[in-house]
Amino acid sequence: MQRTLIRLLDVIFALIGIVCGLPVFALVLVLGYLSNGSPLFFQTRVGQHQQPFTLAKFRTMSRDTQSVGTHLVDSSSITPFGKLLRRSKLDELPQLFNVLLGQMSLVGPRPCLLNQAELIAERAKRGVFAARPGITGLAQIRHIDMSTPKKLARIDQLMIRRQGLCLYGWLLVATILGKGRGDRVRQTG
Repeated sequence: MQRTLIRLLDVIFALIGIVCGLPVFALVLVLGYLSNGSPLFFQTRVGQHQQPFTLAKFRTMSRDTQSVGTHLVDSSSITPFGKLLRRSKLDELPQLFNVLLGQMSLVGPRPCLLNQAELIAERAKRGVFAARPGITGLAQIRHIDMSTPKKLARIDQLMIRRQGLCLYGWLLVATILGKGRGDRVRQTG
């Protein structure tokens, strides 16, 4: 029952976000195109039941950046416009379409890349892939990223075990209020 209600809330909030965010989408698309010629970024990620899906984001890194976990990428790969998008979390907006398609939830474990074998193994061992991946989650609120796969998988497992409307609401509000954080990038220089 709660999963059905959470899915309904996902769809309602994603629709509201898309409709209300249309001017922001348009502005970011234009500025992103002017900034690097390719404002959208699509990448295959590991979804629920380990099924691959295509995640959509606004591009924050140069187009020639290697497809690895963000914590393995040098900070010099982030474009000036990308820094603004990452800081404001606007780079995540296109994922609302992934939520509508049922590939993601607003709240869940962040979807990893197909080449993050250690994280995939840890999550599989802990049953994390039973849940839809999310735009935000407990790990983001606690500032745990994919650079610590075992710790991340433990927190994801904890979140899934406690999953319910209260935790869902709290994590959404905490993220909106600026508590969540994306993956770190390697500092250069």
